[in-house]
Amino acid sequence: QVQLVESGGGLVQPGGSLTLSCAVSENIFNFNSVGWFRQAPGKQRDMVATINVGGVTDYANSVKGRFTISRDNAVNTVYLQMNSLKLEDTAVYYCRANILRTTYWGQGTQVTVSS
Repeated sequence: QVQLVESGGGLVQPGGSLTLSCAVSENIFNFNSVGWFRQAPGKQRDMVATINVGGVTDYANSVKGRFTISRDNAVNTVYLQMNSLKLEDTAVYYCRANILRTTYWGQGTQVTVSS
């Protein structure tokens, strides 16, 4: 069974930075893409950033220029570097990996941006 384990969430002030990590139990090249999604209270879960097997990245417009997704193939981990955090970035952040029609999710990590 594929497992995705997120870490790195926490409380940060506006303008601050955090780096999230997603440790994948299998070789990340087994998946079509791995990415980060987030869900704020009362809202739907939205894509934040993804990286596909070829290394092509995609970002939500709201995070372009502030967030960077990357991966370390040697340790099967995908990262989300978040800079210039805003209040509206507060959410539970989930790691997702998909292959063909199968999608795997992590348990989520809370990111709270507050002064």
